[in-house]
Amino acid sequence: MKIIGIDPGLSGAIAILENKKVLKIFDMPVMSEGKKNKRQLNSAQLVNIVRENINNNEEIAVVVEQVNAMPGQGVTSMFNFGQTFGAIKGVCAALRLPIYFVRPSKWKKHFELINSSKDASRTKVIEMYPCLSNQLSKKKDVNKSDAILIARFYSDTRLLDKK
Repeated sequence: MKIIGIDPGLSGAIAILENKKVLKIFDMPVMSEGKKNKRQLNSAQLVNIVRENINNNEEIAVVVEQVNAMPGQGVTSMFNFGQTFGAIKGVCAALRLPIYFVRPSKWKKHFELINSSKDASRTKVIEMYPCLSNQLSKKKDVNKSDAILIARFYSDTRLLDKK
């Protein structure tokens, strides 16, 4: 089974796993919009990334971090975040891919990352997959690490559910 883990948001990432192996990792595809060059999700590129990494005859699951409004965030930024989240859902629906949502507290508890620093997920992934250390060498790569752990959480817990 191929699992596509998505850390939503414009700074998010996409990870593709199969048999608990990380096949590919991508930054969330974004593009400039309007006079102020604000970033927005490039939905067409997201479709291309997903399509290029799946076959019609394989079992696929898309796992997206379930996000909510956060206190202290501005109205505009939350609207943009929600727009990106909705576009991800729309892309999955259009491609007829099953989508599952996981709360951050659930996948973080699974990997013992509750009450740890944001960067702890990057450290955890490098421990699990040392060969990825070059691809996760920057602090901003924490989003790629989150996407990997979101997919890996589904892989780990899905197998437990079927026993």
